[in-house]
Amino acid sequence: MSQRLERVAGEVRAVIGDILAREEIKDPRVRGAGLITVTNVHVSGDLRHARVMFIVHGRDAAALERVRQGLDHASGYFRSAIARRLRTKASPAVIFEVDQVFDKAMRVESILRDLGPPPAAKAAAPEADATPGDDETKE
Repeated sequence: MSQRLERVAGEVRAVIGDILAREEIKDPRVRGAGLITVTNVHVSGDLRHARVMFIVHGRDAAALERVRQGLDHASGYFRSAIARRLRTKASPAVIFEVDQVFDKAMRVESILRDLGPPPAAKAAAPEADATPGDDETKE
């Protein structure tokens, strides 16, 4: 991603974060959701579209979908706020998506925990338990 796109994505993230922190969105699907965290913003090369990834801790999939719908409903408000702050020729249309990265990371961690240590670590474990003086007493 170019520096300009990164800078615009950072500004979009800051604007949306400020709006959410100040609870400017009156939609009950958003207002009663709890702490909404914007995790990432992807801006298209022509700066006409911004995909905003977010999470809400402690919510199930149905609640997250309701929050997403509420945020999408307020996308025009977000777009006008972004336009006021960025002052670019075109302000991006905002689309919200639930960020699944933390769920995927927990699932991978769970799978790895269920597998246990690798076979090489299991074979090396009994040797590590022996004390250095044990070999001398056997001779």
